[in-house]
Amino acid sequence: MRTAKIERNSKETMIKLELNLDGTGESSVSTNIGFFDHVLMNFSFHSLCDLKIEAIGDLHVDTHHLVEDVGIVLGQAIKDALKDKKSINRFASCIIPMDEALVLCAIDLSTRGYLEIDKKFQKEKIGDFETDTVEEFFRALAMNAGINLHFQVIRGNNNHHIIECMFKAFARSLKQAVALDPRIDKIPSTKAVL
Repeated sequence: MRTAKIERNSKETMIKLELNLDGTGESSVSTNIGFFDHVLMNFSFHSLCDLKIEAIGDLHVDTHHLVEDVGIVLGQAIKDALKDKKSINRFASCIIPMDEALVLCAIDLSTRGYLEIDKKFQKEKIGDFETDTVEEFFRALAMNAGINLHFQVIRGNNNHHIIECMFKAFARSLKQAVALDPRIDKIPSTKAVL
């Protein structure tokens, strides 16, 4: 099983995370940020990754530290669970619609962390969740997992829809990229290393 358990404790946050890349999409998520819990559970469901997160942080300041640190820990867990990346598809992309929103996500599990997002959000918050932390979350995840990660918001006005599409599109892309292909009996790189 491709699994990982990561803990991160700092003066700002305490996070425990368990990930199973070969799960069924079961999740138990508690960050005390309602919308963040919602999109993380969507990520788990649509990626078929089993995910457990217990996270507490300095929410009296804002949500930034906790959201970013969950991204760090989830990225580390993805990297650990993938091990040497032998037999994975490596590349994937997905376009997800949600009402008026349409989002493309493309990824390469290359070990070269990079993030590109072409969207600035119109609202500062969805519930208690600060929308500018979306970029911080995905940047932390991409850098710590070693994922080349691109999002293009093709259209959309509702920030809830757009962000939820981003998490779902990432989930479906990751599901495809980490899938094992029996025809690939080596690391999927002409360099023979990722």
